[in-house]
Amino acid sequence: MTTTGRMLASNLAKGSFQVCAVGANGAVLHDTACYRGHAWRPLLAEQPACCVVAMEACATSHHWGRVAQSHGHEVRLVPAAYVKPFVKRQKSDKADAEAIAEAASHPTLRFLVTCH
Repeated sequence: MTTTGRMLASNLAKGSFQVCAVGANGAVLHDTACYRGHAWRPLLAEQPACCVVAMEACATSHHWGRVAQSHGHEVRLVPAAYVKPFVKRQKSDKADAEAIAEAASHPTLRFLVTCH
C-alpha cells in the first residue's frame, strides 16, 4: 500500500488501525484499515521523513508514537476531547480517523508529546 501524504491520521483499535492519509491540500488521499504491526510499520517506513503522524491519545498511542518517531516522523497525539467535535457523522473507525486528521491540522490546538 503506497500512500505518500502530508499527514497520516490513525485511529488505534484493538485488532486494526484505520489510517487516513491527507495530502498537502487537505484532501483525503487514502482511507484504509491496517492490521496492527503487520501493515502499520511498513506504511510508516515508506513515508517520506517528517510526515505528520496523528493519533488519538490512548493507552498504546505513546508506543506507536515512538515507532513513528523512529522512522523520522513528527507525531501529534490528539486528546480525545479535541477529536470529538470534528466527527461529522456516526461514530466509526473511518469517521474517527478523518476527525483525528482534521483536529491534528487545526492550527490552534495543542498536542501531547510522546516519550522518547
